[in-house]
Amino acid sequence: MNQHLQNHLRQITRRHLFQQVGSGIGSFALATLLQQSSLGAGDSAFIENNLSNRLTSQQPHFPPRAKNVIYIHLVGAPSHLDLFDYKPELQKRSGQLCPDEFFKGKQLAFIRKQPTLLGTPQEKDFQFKKCGKSGIQISNLLPHLQTVADEITFCRSMRTDQFNHAPAQMLMLTGFPRFGRPSIGSWSSYGLGSINQNLPSFVVLITGQILGAGNSAWGSGFLPTIHQGIEFRSKGDPVLFLSNPKGLGAKSRKSSIDTINRLNQKQLVDIQDPEIATRISQYELAYRMQTSVPELMDINSESKQTHEMYGTEPGKSSFANNCLLARRLVERGVRFVQLFDQGWDTHNNISSRLPTKCKQVDRPIAALLKDLKQRGLLEETLIVWSTEFGRTPMGQTNNGTGSQAMVGRDHHKEAFTTWMAGGGVKQGYVYGETDELGYGVVKDPMHIHDFNATIMHLLGMNHKQLTFKYQGRPYRLTDVEGVVAKKIIA
Repeated sequence: MNQHLQNHLRQITRRHLFQQVGSGIGSFALATLLQQSSLGAGDSAFIENNLSNRLTSQQPHFPPRAKNVIYIHLVGAPSHLDLFDYKPELQKRSGQLCPDEFFKGKQLAFIRKQPTLLGTPQEKDFQFKKCGKSGIQISNLLPHLQTVADEITFCRSMRTDQFNHAPAQMLMLTGFPRFGRPSIGSWSSYGLGSINQNLPSFVVLITGQILGAGNSAWGSGFLPTIHQGIEFRSKGDPVLFLSNPKGLGAKSRKSSIDTINRLNQKQLVDIQDPEIATRISQYELAYRMQTSVPELMDINSESKQTHEMYGTEPGKSSFANNCLLARRLVERGVRFVQLFDQGWDTHNNISSRLPTKCKQVDRPIAALLKDLKQRGLLEETLIVWSTEFGRTPMGQTNNGTGSQAMVGRDHHKEAFTTWMAGGGVKQGYVYGETDELGYGVVKDPMHIHDFNATIMHLLGMNHKQLTFKYQGRPYRLTDVEGVVAKKIIA
């Protein structure tokens, strides 16, 4: 092929790329091309190096308090009123008609007629106990968590803008209530890179059905896809197709990957799309993971005492197994581990459903904190307990009218509780306060953007400076808001 024809074909490819930028390839590719006047082989090295370097450990904006994050999201929203935010006045007024200001003109998911107030059940398991030296009150539904109360900062003044699950999950986890934005784990990977080159920087573990927001909850949005969360399964192949097919050895697999990446390199030279560089890096990472991941996922190597502490069941899929795997992941340098647990949407039968869910997560979460602490990892690992919103102090019956009976609670965006432990936050501390019925925030309100700004701060990142230019303007996790809650920082 003569040089004139080669240049002509390259111009066609280049023109096609610019046409596609507006429909999804992204401004990073465009910006990279605009910075360069030629399209030689050296430019492909520039793009590939630019992306590959993001997988190595990056310098934070300032000294971090936390190096890793284990982020636990309870899908469906557990009731803050029945777990962490005890309200004697709500108990006293349980059964009374809900005040007009708490119902009229408010956004509720299912309650349609003016409901009655609903106190926490009087059964022993639902009663609250003052815990540790701090005296923080936690429900008896979480007896193991009660033993580590002095390690935790409780944020009782959370609020959100969304009252339906999927938009609220996306707002909580991506800073925006609609699809298309990078998740907090992806922002962490983009800003700080990876510590272990043989494992992803962002790993996801799930129990139960996938959440309403789907994989957007750990997606990379408009960031390079190398920063998206990689879902690990706790049973079977941890990553699909990680094992070689029958009859294919490691040498043959390496030869295949080398051949595929040579083809990718040729396409990278021609098209100069940074996502091809991502593809090359991911193939190479997948090959390295074939050696590192099986050892990582083998929890049978843990002691009997450790298994008893977590309540793990080797060979099965469970939240307890995922908590133990989370510790093993951060121990090996994975930057951000996200655990999702489904089943907390208690519109009805909360008196039996909430205790069941609490039993599944209480022991392993407490064990995770204790295990990290005894290994000297808690100080550099931030543990986050989150959900998408709270639950109403009014009752919800099957017909949506409300009742004094302990039936269920509707979605509630005005107030809920999250907590953090380790990673530079205060121990045995309560941030914020709700009113006497637990309906709204009256002290130190913390919006989702404030919460995410605080997490980024603990990781040594200025949330206002951690930006990515897309479609002509810089974007960030906290949109145009977010104030670091400095009171919770030790």
